[in-house]
Amino acid sequence: MHSVMMGLSRGLAMIGGIVLSALILMTCVSILGRHASTALNSDMVQSVAPALATWLLGFGIGPIYGDFELTELGMGFAVFCFLPLCQITSGHARVDIFTAFLSDATNRWLRLIIETIFLGAIALIAWRLSIGMSSRMRTGQTTYLLEWPVWWPYAACMVAASGAVIVAAYMVYIRVLEAIGGKDIIGEGGESEH
Repeated sequence: MHSVMMGLSRGLAMIGGIVLSALILMTCVSILGRHASTALNSDMVQSVAPALATWLLGFGIGPIYGDFELTELGMGFAVFCFLPLCQITSGHARVDIFTAFLSDATNRWLRLIIETIFLGAIALIAWRLSIGMSSRMRTGQTTYLLEWPVWWPYAACMVAASGAVIVAAYMVYIRVLEAIGGKDIIGEGGESEH
């Protein structure tokens, strides 16, 4: 079971990484295009090589149309894609000042409580994403520049958040076994010991 959940988590993280890398590349290309367009429209270039500047500008040199919208839409999805891997490997930020002095048994129960709270939070987020998606589908709302349906990113985020809910439920199950059995199965490092 752990290998399936780890596979799901890594698969979503890889998809999120691809989307994030594409957004980074798009942003860099858009910034370079914006600077090139500004330079080609400058008085100096227009006086020295107006035909070349006009040809390059006509060729499409400039910022990517809708780059801000694409970044906004893709970032939320990427974040939800990374959540399951962060959850299953215990990668969330934590402060061990207080818990370092607690017994192993107490820490197991504390991890169970934290995992349960996280499951509730991510389930609530996934549920609200589904409601938001349904609302955007009914209203037909689109993005301002690209005029893409707004429900598309809601749907993508909901799928990734649903993966996070599945992994969070699995982690609650593991933490219950750890707390009741008095033995670490995954522990703090996120690697399975079974």
